[in-house]
Amino acid sequence: MIELSGANIAVLGGLAGGIILGVAARWGRFCTFGAIEDKILGADGTRLRMWGLAIAISIAGVFAMDSLGWIEVEGSVYLATPVTLAATIVGGLLFGLGMSLVGTCGFGIMSRIGGGDLKSIVTFLVMGISAFATMNGLTASLRVWLFPSPPPPESPAGIAHMVGDIVNLEPNIVAFAFAGVLALAVLSNGALFRKARFLITGIVVGLVIAFGWWITGVAAADPFDPQPLSSYTFAAPLGDTILYVMASTGANLDFGIGAVVGVTVGAYLATISLRDFRWEACEDAIELKRQMLGGMFMGIGGVLALGCTVGQGLSAASALALSAPVALASMYIGSWFGLHFLVSGSWWTPIQSLFTAQKK
Repeated sequence: MIELSGANIAVLGGLAGGIILGVAARWGRFCTFGAIEDKILGADGTRLRMWGLAIAISIAGVFAMDSLGWIEVEGSVYLATPVTLAATIVGGLLFGLGMSLVGTCGFGIMSRIGGGDLKSIVTFLVMGISAFATMNGLTASLRVWLFPSPPPPESPAGIAHMVGDIVNLEPNIVAFAFAGVLALAVLSNGALFRKARFLITGIVVGLVIAFGWWITGVAAADPFDPQPLSSYTFAAPLGDTILYVMASTGANLDFGIGAVVGVTVGAYLATISLRDFRWEACEDAIELKRQMLGGMFMGIGGVLALGCTVGQGLSAASALALSAPVALASMYIGSWFGLHFLVSGSWWTPIQSLFTAQKK
């Protein structure tokens, strides 16, 4: 009988969950930027509600595992890492702006590649290289100089833990209450019940995020080869995947690389089954420039914010990390600014509209 190491289990788990997320992206139209775009330009919040449902489900799953003693949320990268507020805000704004230029996030890029979008391969490469350079490469020293890390937090940097200390309740109880309130809020107007595909997708994505925590914290637990406790994110893993492809003998497979491959494969399988696969490319040099610039912004921003719309918007949010709402708000603002620029063709118009709104 073949025994798998913790690292191998993490890779396979990342791959399996990634495939499901890839199917969700194509079949269930699960895309954070698409949800933001629907809300900003179309005043339709249905897909944002689907995303909120996924967060509620994942919070319940993560803190249920913490209650059972399977994992320790306090030890996760999102709660144990000191939060640099300035880096989170700047990174979120850059990531949101990059999303609007590209038309999707890092997760969506892989979904598009699986559907035959050739320009997304270019965006993938630019985003991955930019993220790796910001994390470990030429621009890493600049990142550290601009945004020095504060000392480690004395207590877990989590909303549930902070509120629990104030009201004298266990963090798990606070988390379950938060998940319940959020679920009721997103289901309150019945929009998701009228679109069963969105309802199912929101539930499945939330379960997959919780599954990622279980893989890294339980199934892949190995005292001789410990895996970082986390779940799905698609910023730094893009750079790690590129590095592994180029130098597999000098790099190691991990959960993130498995997830990147899995999403692409899942998206491809979904598009084939839906008969929606088609080759696409940039129409002109202007579009290619926009794709490359957006990819660079997302790569840099994703590292500064410690995650993308999935990493911060789902995985960190599922742990109720303090960084999650800050990063998400910044990404939303960056997307708002970028979308208004694309519609108007001017960088000044979004700024002008803010002053106009304030006068009203």
